Amino acid sequence: MPVETTLAGLRMGLQRPLVLVALPVAVVLLGIAFRRRERAVFTGRSRALFLASRLLLVTLLVLAAAGPYTLATTGSAGQPTVTMLVDRSASMATTDAAASELATAVEDEGVTVRTRAVGSETGSPVGDAVTSALAPNGSVLLVSDGRVTGGRSLDAAAGVAERVNASVHAVTLDSNRTEMAVTVSGPAKTSTGVANQFRVTVDGTALGGAAARLSVSVDGQQVRAETVEGSGGLTFTYNFSSTGSHRVTARIESDDVYDRNDVFRKTVRVVRPPKVLYVSRGDYAFEEFLGDIYDVETAESIPSNLSQYYAVVVQNVAANDLGNVSALQRAVIDGTGLVTVGGPNAFDSGNYRESLLTDLLPVTIGEGGETSQVVVAVDISGSTSGSMSAQQALALDVLNQLGDENRVGVVAFNSQVFRVAGLTGLGSSRTFLEDRIRRLDSTGSTDVSAGIEGASQMLGSSGTVIVLTDGRSQFGNAPDAAARASERGIEVIPVGVGSEVAVDRLQQVATAGDGVFLRAGESSKLRVEFGGETREFQGSGLTVIDRTHFITNGVEFTARPGRTHSVAAARGADLLVAGSDGAPAITAWRYGLGRTVAITAYGENGGLGGLLSAPDSLGITKSVNWAIGDPERLATGLTSISDGRVGSPLTATYEGSDRPSAGGYRFTQVDTEQYEATFVPASAGYQSLLSAAYAVNYPQEYAAFGQSRAVETAVERTGGRLFEANQATAIADRVRQAARTVETVTREWTWLVLAVALLVYLAEVGTRRLVRIRQP
Repeated sequence: MPVETTLAGLRMGLQRPLVLVALPVAVVLLGIAFRRRERAVFTGRSRALFLASRLLLVTLLVLAAAGPYTLATTGSAGQPTVTMLVDRSASMATTDAAASELATAVEDEGVTVRTRAVGSETGSPVGDAVTSALAPNGSVLLVSDGRVTGGRSLDAAAGVAERVNASVHAVTLDSNRTEMAVTVSGPAKTSTGVANQFRVTVDGTALGGAAARLSVSVDGQQVRAETVEGSGGLTFTYNFSSTGSHRVTARIESDDVYDRNDVFRKTVRVVRPPKVLYVSRGDYAFEEFLGDIYDVETAESIPSNLSQYYAVVVQNVAANDLGNVSALQRAVIDGTGLVTVGGPNAFDSGNYRESLLTDLLPVTIGEGGETSQVVVAVDISGSTSGSMSAQQALALDVLNQLGDENRVGVVAFNSQVFRVAGLTGLGSSRTFLEDRIRRLDSTGSTDVSAGIEGASQMLGSSGTVIVLTDGRSQFGNAPDAAARASERGIEVIPVGVGSEVAVDRLQQVATAGDGVFLRAGESSKLRVEFGGETREFQGSGLTVIDRTHFITNGVEFTARPGRTHSVAAARGADLLVAGSDGAPAITAWRYGLGRTVAITAYGENGGLGGLLSAPDSLGITKSVNWAIGDPERLATGLTSISDGRVGSPLTATYEGSDRPSAGGYRFTQVDTEQYEATFVPASAGYQSLLSAAYAVNYPQEYAAFGQSRAVETAVERTGGRLFEANQATAIADRVRQAARTVETVTREWTWLVLAVALLVYLAEVGTRRLVRIRQP
């Protein structure tokens, strides 16, 4: 193996350094031979000189055999060329992009510009275009708003750029025209009597305080109307009184670029209330509450036949009185929902721990406060340099939320991960860990995935990683790293910190890592899971832990039930709401094909009390709705089609014994008594197929305007740079810098060493002859 060193700025090395081992052996042999053969010829000073020449000759020969060489670097300017990707999609109409002028200005600086058009009126596959334009060690200049509507995302394209060491640069675009779009979100299927929440959003680029007049109608009857300034919208609740397909339509009136996105249509299929079995041995208000919404049958224990029910609700029934729990388990595995409600005879008070029911529940009975392994991963990258004190303060605050019984470790990360402190009992090491955190300093680029992976390695097979970061990662794929950690039984909880937190990205990390995303001000929620006896959670009422779940999204809890059971969220379950003491109040998970919810908070009288009054009642209703899932799951002979957009494929699904027939549509069998047909709608409006109504809206291209944050993220991740449109000189300089190549040249010097050795040898031979001639 070659060895190298640097001497006086010169890099040099030997290709076969082990040959030098022969040098001392050769010197010894030379000394013996010289002593025997040359003593009579040379005497005194001449003898020493000839011995030195022989030593030099042997040294040179051994050195030549070792293969000496030097390394030198040479630079080449190369051919500076940049590929400019110019977005021509419809959403670019609101920006000040002047790609032609910019390309000309860059070429005037001596850089060749290759322009490629991306997108069309109906779509912008910008991620695919970036990927196809990448070259190893190359660069791409993006003139786009980053509103990708098909193909790879910009984040995925940035990942490809990382692998080939390419950079994505972009031009900052400002909005110079007003354009607003309206959308409606809400349930696609519901039942009569259920309060349904809809969100109408107006978004886009509103210049100079531009406003839009928003109106919302249900089946042609206006239900809301107001003026929206800039981006905004409204939320409303609607209760459908009749079954069938209903239409929710939102319209805006504004002076903007496009008209086709001023209307958004949504269909809601309303069915008869699903049949629910209510199991209880007490007289509780929850039974009447359910009866106002669902088709409720009652029983004192679980029967053996549950095939006709969409969900089973069990309230305050002791384990010995539950009935046929095995039948319930089979039903839940097959898709039946389960809602278990607490009370004086339920959960830990009802001996559920000894029942088969505990396998179905998203909580463990009579447990909590056990030792947990937690690794806190602190982002110390350059993006946190202005807020490193905030990072340290949050890390210390997080440490303060964790109980003494936990085993805690700390890692720091930028593009690499650094071990700060190994897992240790927090009770005896709290001061030590606090000191190590205070010593952290910011430097380097960001790779959140490195922090997750490094913390996971410290944990091993199970535990929790709490990641403190702004989420603005330049390298790696943090959601993928979180998913890998989750597969090993490790929960990932990202906590956003800093002035510019990539919330969407960190929510993806939380979802993939089976955790929950917390903002910096929500760190006290960590006490719910990790506080233990020394850091008990203290709340004034119910606290929502995860607002992204269907059950808790848009729900405010004001009730104070007063009591909770001695339970803990099971691993893999979603702890949604906690009581004032930190104990779980509402927890959910999936079991087989079914969904189960545990409501473990209750009132003094054993019932749900204030939880059945607004606004808390919405959370209870959504808990049962989530457990039910599809309210037509048991029906047959039905066709279902989701709402879609012009130009995007839609799939019609028919459930029935015979293949359906519809002109122009081809249904193929995909499963037992299930057929599908895929088609692409060409126009917007309300439409129907096999009596199933659906809505077709404007293309996705017209849904969002203004430059997306994804552009800046891709630039940061690939080590690129954001340029203003007037920075042609800076763009040219960056391209020239990237085009410059540095080559390392290896020069071998064996021939020179041998030449010197030959000269030494010839000089010695000549000297020998002179000595012999002069001798008498």
